[in-house]
Amino acid sequence: MPLSRYRYIVVEGPIGVGKTSLARRLSERLNTSLLLERPEQNPFLARFYQDMARYALPTQLFFLFQRINQLRELAQLDMFKSTTVADFLLEKDSLFARLTLSGEEMHLYQTIFDTLKPQAPRPDLVIYLQAQPDTLIERVRRRAKDYERPISEEYLALLADSYSRYFYHYDGSPILIVNSERLNFVRSDKDLDLLIERVASMRGGREFFNLGE
Repeated sequence: MPLSRYRYIVVEGPIGVGKTSLARRLSERLNTSLLLERPEQNPFLARFYQDMARYALPTQLFFLFQRINQLRELAQLDMFKSTTVADFLLEKDSLFARLTLSGEEMHLYQTIFDTLKPQAPRPDLVIYLQAQPDTLIERVRRRAKDYERPISEEYLALLADSYSRYFYHYDGSPILIVNSERLNFVRSDKDLDLLIERVASMRGGREFFNLGE
């Protein structure tokens, strides 16, 4: 099934794995709408990376409201006439919350999430990118966003493990799990072509792609 026949494609993965870059390349290749997270708009994010315990809740709630508003806009589109590529799943929002919140703050977050969660369209395909923590930290440092400088390798390792656990049980949509260690979707058209070919050959609801398969 070629990617052009999917109406809603989501690229996911931990910070630094390249999900936004791949979402942009896929959108350009397929001439689709593009729905991206906007972390630079979160006024608490830079302070969160410097003091996670203090700023975890406002940071998480801002992202929750932002993503909900974006998905409400998406739900109003005619998914049969246009294709959208996104770089986030709303369901993964609680993954970050469980990593940074506890006790009463987690209870408050979950109450708000359950109350406001929209009826978002179900993705036709999820592409989940994986990479080792040292690769993630290298990519984060290379892109040199000021607010990301305090991110530790320990935090990225915990985040990568949380993603692995989450998507190990994920069954909401067909999913292609991609080892991105030796793939560069930004600079290599060949790598992007290989990924598209791999998607086209999918036959099951959960498949894997490693370079050299």
